Amino acid sequence: MAIGCHRGGSPLQSARLTATSLPDNAARSRSLLIAVDLEDVRARMPDGDRYPERVPAMTDRLLRFFADHRMQTTFFVVGDIARRYRSLLGEIVAEGHELGWHTDEHVCLDRQTPQGFREDLQRGIDLLGAAGARKLEGFRAPVLSLIPSTAWAYEALAEAGFRYSSSVMPTRHPLYGWAGFGQQARRVGKVWEIPISLLPVPGLPLAFAAGIYLRALPRWVIRAAAWKVARAGAPLVGYVHPYDLDAEQDRFRQPGTEGSVLYHALMYYNRKSVLPKIDALARAGFQAETYASYVSRLDAAS
Repeated sequence: MAIGCHRGGSPLQSARLTATSLPDNAARSRSLLIAVDLEDVRARMPDGDRYPERVPAMTDRLLRFFADHRMQTTFFVVGDIARRYRSLLGEIVAEGHELGWHTDEHVCLDRQTPQGFREDLQRGIDLLGAAGARKLEGFRAPVLSLIPSTAWAYEALAEAGFRYSSSVMPTRHPLYGWAGFGQQARRVGKVWEIPISLLPVPGLPLAFAAGIYLRALPRWVIRAAAWKVARAGAPLVGYVHPYDLDAEQDRFRQPGTEGSVLYHALMYYNRKSVLPKIDALARAGFQAETYASYVSRLDAAS
């Protein structure tokens, strides 16, 4: 998820986020679902190609990191990436990672029609199949735009053969949110929905293991929140984009920041911290796996 589509101290203290409350043997059994939303922000800018491409270099960095840590994960891919970097997607598959679909042009679901969405899913099946994905099972909506009014998407996903989605921000949110969905994965029709993990602090429901929040929050907060999520029996669900770890990227006004100086600054803030924070979660005993692997375990237990 990126900002936009195509077109305090006391709350933390009250939540008792401590770094000693979960035994090591419990932490080691926990599932870490940190996906890569594989997209190029330049594609949503009218003059984007005048800036250097960075997706291949950042993807290579991620692949090296995952290989060093013996991690497997899911890459949710946008259409322009599938067309431009087919060989790169082949490398991702060869490393044992999963490819999922992130829509063709990063268009939020409330700006699509059910029929248009079905056609979009078929393009994903064709494009990622050509890149080496043996079976396309997973979907992520841009900007987590799967909400009650766009829940028609589940029927289309099931018809196209998708097993799961990870497209819900399970809280009120200025952009898209589904308050009351809950933190546990559950079936909607025939499709599993795996919601994004939220900071377990009343009144401060932040997606602490995702994007800007992963970069901005201190490591101890992320680790302690992850343990609370694990204790509740849910997987740790988050994501990064290639730019989230790219401290060398040229400075330009990122799409979707709506001219905000604060949003612009946040898009570049603390990018060097991303991989060390994921490393810290792995060292704490959280075990990375693909979303499809996790869903298979859900199916086996249901």
